[in-house]
Amino acid sequence: MVNNLKYWVGLNNFPKFGPIRFKKIKKFFPDLENAFKASLNELKQAGIEEKIAEEFISARISIDPDGLMEKLNKQNIKVITIEDKRFPRLLSEIYDPPPMLYCLGELTTADEFALSVVGSRKYSSYGKQVAEQIVKDLSDNNLTIVSGLALGIDALAHETALNSNGRTIAVLGSGLDRENIYPSQNRYLADKIIASGGAIISEFPMSAMPLRHHFPQRNRLISGLSLGVLVIEAGIKSGSLITASHALEQNREIFAVPGNIYSPNSAGTNHLIKQGAKLVSSAQDIIETLNLTQAVSYIENKKIIPDSLEEEKILAILTREPMHVDDLIRLTKLDTATINGVLVIMEMKGVIKNLGNMKYVLAR
Repeated sequence: MVNNLKYWVGLNNFPKFGPIRFKKIKKFFPDLENAFKASLNELKQAGIEEKIAEEFISARISIDPDGLMEKLNKQNIKVITIEDKRFPRLLSEIYDPPPMLYCLGELTTADEFALSVVGSRKYSSYGKQVAEQIVKDLSDNNLTIVSGLALGIDALAHETALNSNGRTIAVLGSGLDRENIYPSQNRYLADKIIASGGAIISEFPMSAMPLRHHFPQRNRLISGLSLGVLVIEAGIKSGSLITASHALEQNREIFAVPGNIYSPNSAGTNHLIKQGAKLVSSAQDIIETLNLTQAVSYIENKKIIPDSLEEEKILAILTREPMHVDDLIRLTKLDTATINGVLVIMEMKGVIKNLGNMKYVLAR
C-alpha cells in the first residue's frame, strides 16, 4: 500500500472523486496505480459516469503524484488512508467516510473518546461562560475535543482544551497548506494545537481552497470523529445544525445547551432540544449519557474555601450567573474599595472570573 500511496493522493486531487466514487474505484481496480492510469472504458466499468471519467483523464495530465508527495513530506503532512490502522475507528464507521485524511500533528487511540463542540461564530457572554466551563470539565476527564477551527465557539473550544492541557482536533474545510488554513486569524491556533500534541486534519488536498461547499461536507467529519456533538449557541440556520443533522444520521448523541428564548443565538439549540437532543447543563450530563463514567475519571469540583471574611461574603452570593459589582456591594455591605481589592485577589487565585463590564461569576 505504501508504494501506492502517491496514487491515493493523485486520485484525491481530482475534486469530483469524492468518497462514493472513490469507493467504487477502489472496489473495481486491483490497485490504485491501475485506477490512476485507467482508460475511459475501465473507469466506466468501475461505475464512474462517462463525463466525470473524461474530465479526470483530461485533468490527470497535470496531476503529478510524486510531486504531490514531495510537497506533503516537505510540510510534514501525513496521509492516513482508510486502510491504515491509524485511521480513526469512529470515522471509519460512518456511511461515507473519507478515503484518506491529511494530518498535521498526531491522532491517537485516546481520540476514541472524543466529543465535538460547535456553535455560533458570534457568541454571547453566556455562551462563552458555558463553553469554557463544560469544555474544561470534559478535557479534565480526558475527552478529546473536536471542532472546526472557525471563529467563535469552535476556536473557544480549542483554546479551552489547550488551556486545560487537553487534546483537541481541528477539522478543516480546506487543505492543510498554511496559506489555505481558514480563517487566517486562527493559523496561530492551528500551530498551538499541533504543538500541544493534537491534530489538524482534512479530507481535502493540501492546496484546496476554503470554498463554501466544503464546509457542510467537512461537518460530517466533525460529528463522525466523535461519540456525540455538543451545540452551544446556534441560530436557527446555523452550520452547527448541519453538524447535528450529520450526527443524527451517524447515530451519534446530540447535546444542546438551552438558552434565552428571546435570543436568536439560542433559537437553534432550543429547537434541537424540542426535537429530542439531550439538554445539557454540565459536563457530567454528557459523561453519564455516553456511559463514560468508567472509561474516564470524573473529577468533582473542589469546594472553594474562602481565605477571609470578605471572600466568604462574596462567595455566599456569587454564582455562575453574572453579577454586577454594584449588586455585590449592595448585598455584601462591603465598601467599594474593599470589594474591588478582594475581587482582584480572588480573580488572581482563579476563584472568580471577570466577564467584563464589571460583571463577575464563579470560575469553578
